Amino acid sequence: MDYKIGLLGRIILLAVSLFLLSYFILNGAGVFAISLFIILVLAQTIFLLGYAENSFKKVRQFLNNIKQDNYANVYPVKFDGTDTDDLHIEFNAILAKLKEDQAEKEANYQYFRSVFQHLSIGLITFDEEGKVQIVNTAAKRMLSIQQLVNIADVEKINKELHIAIHTLRTGGSELIKIAHPDGIMQLSVYVIELVLRDVKFKLVSLQNIQSELEEKEMEAWQNLVRVLTHEIMNSIAPISSLASTVKGDIESKIDANAIIDPSDLEDYLMAISTIEKRSEGMINFVSDFRSLAHIPTPKFQAIRIKLLFDQLELLLQNQFEANQIQFRKRVEPPDLILFADQTLIEQVLINLIQNAIQAVEETVTRIVRMEAFIDESGKIIIEISDSGKGIEEEALGKIFIPFFTTKKKGSGIGLSLSKQIMRRHKGNIQVKSKLGEGSTFKLIFNA
Repeated sequence: MDYKIGLLGRIILLAVSLFLLSYFILNGAGVFAISLFIILVLAQTIFLLGYAENSFKKVRQFLNNIKQDNYANVYPVKFDGTDTDDLHIEFNAILAKLKEDQAEKEANYQYFRSVFQHLSIGLITFDEEGKVQIVNTAAKRMLSIQQLVNIADVEKINKELHIAIHTLRTGGSELIKIAHPDGIMQLSVYVIELVLRDVKFKLVSLQNIQSELEEKEMEAWQNLVRVLTHEIMNSIAPISSLASTVKGDIESKIDANAIIDPSDLEDYLMAISTIEKRSEGMINFVSDFRSLAHIPTPKFQAIRIKLLFDQLELLLQNQFEANQIQFRKRVEPPDLILFADQTLIEQVLINLIQNAIQAVEETVTRIVRMEAFIDESGKIIIEISDSGKGIEEEALGKIFIPFFTTKKKGSGIGLSLSKQIMRRHKGNIQVKSKLGEGSTFKLIFNA
């Protein structure tokens, strides 16, 4: 209110002075009087501007403090009920609230920074120019560094890791081995691309999974030894027993100087033949195991999937006709191209189709489908499905384990071999099955 009265009084006084100046000029007053009123009008104008300037100076200062995040100033309050006092009270309340918000923001920042630094997973963030914003303690420990200014410096530590960080996109991951003073470290590298205030940057996570891999490797070895022991014992036990029986019989006849009857010779020949067959079975088993352990490196080439499907249909046509199976194939789009090793992929598809044929042998409706298409994420998918009796849920989790089989005849390495081939192609193989309706095997090739 005081500000309004003061401002209004000065405006009225200036208006009166201007009126008198105009009056003197129109009535031909002397130069001295006119000059005096001109000086008076100028002085009043300067004082009016100064008064207004002084009134807004505190507002500008208040806004400037907010702009510079300076909330420490306190405006004096005299509690005299003036407008200036009310203004200072409002200023102080706003500054106190902003100071409280700033303190809370800083506390949250320090909290998350502390969490970020103490995570066991290594985390690195960097912008498009490669400038590193944050690198936590775990990442420094994994990379054996004290600081990281630019992400390009990672190339000096490990070239594969540097390439992975730059080529991976959101959701992409890769396993990288790096040398570390404590030994070889297996890192799972995961990348997320983010945009914050129109600035693009990457968040890279590094997780040492060496111990988990070693544990899984030991578990795999134990399972393998258990399977091998079981298979070998199943084959050797009857061989050993039969050989022992024949040996004992021959020794008893030798001790008795008895003549061996022709019928006994036939029995011995049959026993030796049985031992030979079982030995061949053991050799085949070992050969299958060797093929599982030595998968060649894929030789990538462009494969026209439609042509590949046509070739497979021609190859297996006799089996389809002999078992009265309806074979249906579809490629969408028809000119779909896959970059892979044709020989290895053919091996996978033949194995899956053979499994599908066996699955529908005892069913009324005998349909085998083979389809290829591109899913919504841009990945090439090949599906082999059948109308068989399906796979039990308990077996679904084991069908990719080497030497596990639900069939009466089979080595149990086909699906495991297929999975290994798909891994060599940086892809995956999945299965869905429902009892009484059939099974679908899906080959997934990353774009």
